[in-house]
Amino acid sequence: MDSAVLKGGKRVESKTPFLKLTGISKTFPGVKALDNVQLELLEGEVHALMGENGAGKSTLIKILAGVLDPDEGGQIVLDGEPVRFRDPLDALQRGISVIYQDLSLFTNLTVAENITFGTQMELGAFRRVHWKKIREQAQEALDQLGMELDLRQRLSELSIAKQQMVALARALQSEARLIIMDEPTSSLSSSEIELLYQIIETLKEKNIAVLFISHKFQEVFKVADRITVLRDGQYISTDPIEKVTEDSLVQKMVGRSILFEPLNEKSAAREDTVLEVRNLSRQGQFHNISLELKKGEILGITGLVGAGRSELAQAVFGLNAADSGEILIEGEKVAFRHPSDAIEKGIAYVPENRKLEGLVLSQSISRNITIPILKRIKTNKLLDLKREQQLGEKYIADLDIRPADPNRLTGELSGGNQQKVVIGKWLAAEPKVLIVDEPTNGVDIGAKVAIHKLLRQLAADGLGIILISSELPEVLTVSDRILVMRLGRLVAELDVQGTTQETILEYALGERQPEEGRKAL
Repeated sequence: MDSAVLKGGKRVESKTPFLKLTGISKTFPGVKALDNVQLELLEGEVHALMGENGAGKSTLIKILAGVLDPDEGGQIVLDGEPVRFRDPLDALQRGISVIYQDLSLFTNLTVAENITFGTQMELGAFRRVHWKKIREQAQEALDQLGMELDLRQRLSELSIAKQQMVALARALQSEARLIIMDEPTSSLSSSEIELLYQIIETLKEKNIAVLFISHKFQEVFKVADRITVLRDGQYISTDPIEKVTEDSLVQKMVGRSILFEPLNEKSAAREDTVLEVRNLSRQGQFHNISLELKKGEILGITGLVGAGRSELAQAVFGLNAADSGEILIEGEKVAFRHPSDAIEKGIAYVPENRKLEGLVLSQSISRNITIPILKRIKTNKLLDLKREQQLGEKYIADLDIRPADPNRLTGELSGGNQQKVVIGKWLAAEPKVLIVDEPTNGVDIGAKVAIHKLLRQLAADGLGIILISSELPEVLTVSDRILVMRLGRLVAELDVQGTTQETILEYALGERQPEEGRKAL
């Protein structure tokens, strides 16, 4: 095996790739998702795959995983031999394991069953299941990761972070040589992300390659040895991490420089209060929350994962009723038994999980956008299909949804474009209050800047916006005021001007007491 040297703290391998893709193309009806793409992977390296939503990353992953076949002319070479994966099981048996963003685990099975799923199927339909062997193999995989989990616990009882550890253990147990991680930190807290970094280092020490897909630059520069960039389905470059800067990476991803304009000048908030929450509580989730939102204002709410931010938003939107307290819209006291009541009063909610809560993936872009306003676009009790099409085209153009086809099924879109459809859906409802929960989660850098500017423009037009986000740079960039939550309580109200990420974190972690803030609660 060729030698490895350390350079700038990064491990640089001099050996030949164990997996190499050349001339990979993939054509779907009406679109060429990949066009002559190449990729090479070395043992024990972390290789970041970067690109905007729609660049072709997901399609390339599916080809590597045996889900899709490449077009004729492309070649996959494994250990010097051309291969073509018959199906995902074939790819898995050859050492390629994928941890998708939705994890693709079985929540009704135990930890041990999930870790060993696939390998034990070789026992055959009429042979006994060796439960002792299953538990031993699962425990061995967890031990390699330094994780302690109850092997008999059902996966549905675990946090997302622990479920991800189970997915990693399953990949190790299957003797993976390459583990593909698709947006692995999207649902993790900061401490859980640090644990993931440690596990990635463990994988490298075991000479297992990691293909790391993330839109978060700080993560990529933290873990990657090399970066490959795709743009519009085409290969752009592969570079060692020490030769890449954030500016050069953005330039390669989007084909142009992106101007990060300072958006944190206060918007022209009106005097009128559009939403008021008084002493709102829900047992076990949040307690005694009071806040005001002005027309034309962006109110940021942040805190650690589990602080109660999303639960508060869901109560305001009528998804989960509060136990006590009051909600007022433009001074009128309201009580929502169902989200439809909140929509009627002008409240819209973009949820954190777009696939499960925000979209009907089997329906078109136009249909998803018009779902909240079907009553408004009916003629003689029949749906006005022409109007539906027009609204789809409008928000596709306004939000730069790609591909620009109102009839395209939403499930066929990339994650970032799906997020744009969710936002368009609620804009079509013409709300007074827009609550956006992690609006740029899984969204590429170009789309993120566009969404930030869109939120600012909507506020300038008089919309009241509540922005819930774990990304402190986002909160500081977009918000006018910031509320910090900790353990279900509001612990500080801060002006954006003069507030730093460190200050917010100190309140979120409990290192600062509420009375220390100039507007502390």
